Order: sequence, then C-alpha cells, then structure tokens
Amino acid sequence: MISQNKNAVLILSDGTVFYGKSCGAEGTAAAEIAFNTGMTGYQEIFTDPSYYGQMVVMATSHIGNYGVHEDEVESDSVKIKGLIVKKFAYRPSRYGPKVSSLQDYLEKHNVVGIRDVDTRAIVKHIREFGAQNALISTDCENIEKLKLELAEVPSMKGMELASKVSTKQTYTVGNPDAKFRVALLDFGVKKNIVRCLVERDSFVSVFPYNTDAETILNQNFDGIMLSNGPGDPEPLSEVIENIKKLVDANIPIFGICLGHQLLALSQGLQTEKMHNGHRGINHPILNLITGKGEITSQNHGFVVKMEEALANPNIIVTHKHLNDGTLAGIALKDKNVFSVQYHPEASPGPHDSRYLFDDFVENMNLVISC
Repeated sequence: MISQNKNAVLILSDGTVFYGKSCGAEGTAAAEIAFNTGMTGYQEIFTDPSYYGQMVVMATSHIGNYGVHEDEVESDSVKIKGLIVKKFAYRPSRYGPKVSSLQDYLEKHNVVGIRDVDTRAIVKHIREFGAQNALISTDCENIEKLKLELAEVPSMKGMELASKVSTKQTYTVGNPDAKFRVALLDFGVKKNIVRCLVERDSFVSVFPYNTDAETILNQNFDGIMLSNGPGDPEPLSEVIENIKKLVDANIPIFGICLGHQLLALSQGLQTEKMHNGHRGINHPILNLITGKGEITSQNHGFVVKMEEALANPNIIVTHKHLNDGTLAGIALKDKNVFSVQYHPEASPGPHDSRYLFDDFVENMNLVISC
C-alpha cells in the first residue's frame, strides 16, 4: 500500500489547482473530469464502462467505507481514469472472502486518486464553467510541467471509445431454451442490463460493437438491445449505418444511453455535448406517454437534440428530463423501436424504470405471436 500521507495535486484545464493527499495508485492520470451525485454505489460507478476515459468527482463525502465486493461490479475491471473524493476510507466496514479495501482495489487496477480536497467547490466549478479535462498527480514538484501535459489531452468531443470497452468475441448468457433470443450490441454494456434480460426469459448473445447488421439479421433474433457505452456517438459512423439497417428490418429494438444516441443518429437526428452532463441516481424524468414521473440513474455527457426530435415526423418524444428539459427517450411511430437516455437497469439505484424491459419483452412477444 502506498503512503497515506503522500501529497497529490488536481489541475483543471482552465488552470484551477487543488491540493490534497493521494489515494489509490501513485502516478499521473489525465482525462475529462465529471461528477456523480449518487450517495451509494461507488464500485458500480467505477466499473461502469460508460466512464471509460473519465475521472470522477464523488459528491458524497465518504468513499470506500464499505470496501469493494467481487459481485458488485458492472464489468471486468475498473474503468475510470482517476478518482477525486473528500474523505477516503482505507479500512472497510464489512468483511468476508469476497471483500477487500477500495485502496487495494484501486492499486490493483492502477487508478490514481486524490482525497482531502473540497469536492463541493470542484462540483460547483464544473457546473459553472462546464466539462473540461483535468489531471491528478502525486508528482507535485513541477505544476507548470503538469499543466503542459494536461494541455495535450484531447477533448471528449469527437472521441470514439466504444471500441476500447466492447467485447472482442461474441458470447452468450442465459438459458439456451429461453422464450426469447436477444442480440445485444456491446458498446460498453453494464452487466445488469444482461441480467435484466435474462430475468425476463431471454437468451442473450452479446456481439462486438461493430458487428455488421447482416450477421445479426441472419440469426433470426426476436429482439435487439443497443447498450450503453462511453465517448462521443458521432464518430461511430459504420455502427450508425448498421443500426439503420436493423431498424429497417422491423425487429423490436431497445436502446440505452449511448445505444439511444446511436439509434437517434441512425434516424437522422443529431447529438450535442452537454455543459456538464448528467451523472447520479436521483434524476427526475417525466414519461410523456403515461404522465408518470420516474426517479432515474443517469450517466452521460452527450444528448440528442430535442428540437430535431420534435421536428421529425416519425419520432415520438416519450420522456424528458425535468431539471433541464433535455430529451430522455424516443420511440419510432412505424416500428417497435424505442430508447432512453438513462439507465433502467440501475443497481444500486431507483427501479422506477424497470418497466422498460417489460415493454421490450412485450414487443418481442407481439412479434412471436403474430
């Protein structure tokens, strides 16, 4: 374990500097900085592939207090580039053969962190000045050199990251004799999306992000899932064309987060980078079809343009974010195809939106029964 008294520094691309103590691995890391307002579930956040290429400020004060557990992961490794916290617990409050400390976990995955900084001030700064890159380092002797290093880090805008986190080979999950066969395009899928499908009597085949449409269509799946994932959706031009072909085939499709954005792009809509993004487990959504409110888990820095969706004659805007009015869900008028910007599979987090998996299953059921 590294020294608990080692100094660390956090530098934002606008020149703002915060000094604190190191946690996690020693070294230097640079990436876009984002904040998450969730009060629990830090391990699920750190292993969420949608955070690949980002460092995360945790708005809640105490991180690491309940350690990490082998079963509480959303992927096979830690995906965040760096961690910024107020208070960091080196000793977990629970024990067992599958439990370890967050410090050991971050060291194992070589994730650099900083603690004992004013995370409230950092969050307020990002909210005011917007998303930007940042650098964490335990080498605090030459701040100007670190600033030059930070200046070379590319913007998240235009960055394709799905290829970095997608499976390289197709694999299956669930009972081969299940009622439904679902093809899942993996742009950085969270494990709980697959679990939610399996729980609904689906046998899931998980495909690499760039699998061509013909490969999927030739296997006669009952439905197609477009997963979450990191980065800017616009550079994935070949994937967008593949999704357009899948939509045209009139197979039930359900998209989540990046999958939602890619679906929208395939229908001629555009996306844009948000001022600071939505990341947390208490975001209010209004279902415009039912009139019901939902508390949701969210993690995204890009969004589909609302005005374009409203102007498209074949698009139904089904959900909107109640804090800022951004688009949170769409459906196609002439197909059994829908998508949402948030995470109905959230775990931990609210389960208000789990019905969307049931809607997807019902769409598959309608096709099978015809």
